[in-house]
Amino acid sequence: MEETKLIAALEAALFVTGKAIPMSELAKANETDVKMVEEALTKLQAAYAEGERGIRLIRLENSWQMCTDPSFYDMLIRLELQPRKPSLTDVLLETLSVIAYKQPVTKAEIERIRGVNSDHAVNRLVEFGLVKELGRAKLPGRPVLFGTTEEFLRCFGVSSTEDLPEISAVKLEDFRAEAESEAAVEVGV
Repeated sequence: MEETKLIAALEAALFVTGKAIPMSELAKANETDVKMVEEALTKLQAAYAEGERGIRLIRLENSWQMCTDPSFYDMLIRLELQPRKPSLTDVLLETLSVIAYKQPVTKAEIERIRGVNSDHAVNRLVEFGLVKELGRAKLPGRPVLFGTTEEFLRCFGVSSTEDLPEISAVKLEDFRAEAESEAAVEVGV
């Protein structure tokens, strides 16, 4: 393998793994010898050391690892500490809609409406602070009741759940027909 390709392959391997890799493993993966790997990595290390680069290549005994330049640690810590807005998948949005319109609602009711297990979706919505436990239903087993939070209202720009858009009768009938046709397909009718 020519040297420039070997350097690029080694860089890719070190970047993807994010951990120290022994030169022997790198040599085996690239079908070359350890001496060529060592020479290529030494050149790559020198290239990273030149100029202002955020990445460094370090040698740890007979292994090499790609890491960030320590002079950028403060900036990286600030970046990681910034709050992130959760991204809501279709599954989470669907589950959130059921909770918002039917609250207080149990997981069993959510699952009956959605037709699938909703444990993960409800738990994620609780983690994101969009849904909370409201108490327990007066039913056998005393299941937990779920509802939306103030954070939900803020995120969706409504002052109360009463301000949520109404579902038109036509849309509701379309949803019902779609659900019935999906149920018929699943049953094999």
